[in-house]
Amino acid sequence: MKIDTHNNRRNIAGKRIKEARKRNGLSQSQLADQMQNSGIIIKDNGISCIELGNRTIYDYELSAFAKVLDVSVEWLLDETDEKNE
Repeated sequence: MKIDTHNNRRNIAGKRIKEARKRNGLSQSQLADQMQNSGIIIKDNGISCIELGNRTIYDYELSAFAKVLDVSVEWLLDETDEKNE
């Protein structure tokens, strides 16, 4: 049996990527541009799919997101609700 979702999402980092993108004042297109500048080919619709949890994120992409957004990979993978911390 192949399991490729977690809580009906294909990734757990999308919500945090969106949060960090907005915190950095970036549009999805601007984030895609910065990712491309770091060597990761992704378009703004790919960013949207990631943020919605509809696209799997590869490990090398996760590392690049962390660098571009100036956050840790651990933070991107943290599913805790900040309001409850």
